[in-house]
Amino acid sequence: MGKGGKSQQAEGRHDFYRSTTDEPHVSRRKAILKAHPEIETLFGPDSRPVPIVIAMVLSQWILAYFSKYMSLPVFLLVAYVYGGTVSHSLSLMTHELSHNLIFKKKSANEYFAMFCNCGMGIPAAITFKRYHMEHHQFQGIEGKDADIPTAWEGSFFRSKLFKLIYLFCMPLAYGGRPGIVQPKTLSNLELINYAIVLTSDFILYQFVGASGLIYIITSLVLGHGCHPLSGHFISEHYVYTEGQETYSYYGPLNKLTWNVGYHNEHHDFPRVPGWRLPEVRKMAPEFYNNLATYDSWVGVLYKFVMDDTISPFNRTIRAQKYSANINEKTE
Repeated sequence: MGKGGKSQQAEGRHDFYRSTTDEPHVSRRKAILKAHPEIETLFGPDSRPVPIVIAMVLSQWILAYFSKYMSLPVFLLVAYVYGGTVSHSLSLMTHELSHNLIFKKKSANEYFAMFCNCGMGIPAAITFKRYHMEHHQFQGIEGKDADIPTAWEGSFFRSKLFKLIYLFCMPLAYGGRPGIVQPKTLSNLELINYAIVLTSDFILYQFVGASGLIYIITSLVLGHGCHPLSGHFISEHYVYTEGQETYSYYGPLNKLTWNVGYHNEHHDFPRVPGWRLPEVRKMAPEFYNNLATYDSWVGVLYKFVMDDTISPFNRTIRAQKYSANINEKTE
């Protein structure tokens, strides 16, 4: 599955890992830039993915039209294998766009993220951006980093069966948790996001029918549930090697996910677009080659379910005084 490290205790955790140190990325970023200032040449937007993203959205709409001719087994197979992959890839493109890594203008990134949502069926891009910026600024802080599972999740999803159910319910956990942990008032831009995507859904329903809209939503649910690409939900920050809280994945599925697997590199340099993240590791190998990594997201998911020492409690939390300097640029 990748380079491992110190094994964990024989029984599952009953609490999170608690850190009394700063999150690792700000200090490592400074050290890397001191040793390799040339990494700054990688900063800035990269618009090469744009035509690919447009083709992805259009392909989903085309399949939405043809879904009415599919039998139920074919419908589910297409929605899982192709639709789920594309939907999850579009979701990860909104991650790129949340960091303003595709266009120079902030508004262009935001509206293109809404377009991605039109291929997913839900208006999530702008809300995601608000919470994701806090994930970078306050990594590991309960109540501010909404990426951290709740204590209830850690206590409830402990058995193999329940952890498998947890993976299937990941769209609900990942999408619903922020509004519970740290509710926010909807911004005007979020309302625009809702209006654009719901209008797209309505047009799809009117011209394609209910089956088309069901196909788009089913692709989203299946693609963000127990799906190979969902391995990144676990691999990014679940502690599989004690003492390390962020992990990179260097397997082939990075080609479908804008290199989101290069997660240590991303947190160290959130201003580097996904397509350039492999260059960070090449420029500064001495900072990354000694870290635990993964080469299989499926292996990460399998270990999460089957290993009794692992649960949603396998995350690192810290007191607010140990948060990253919020003045550090994360966009």
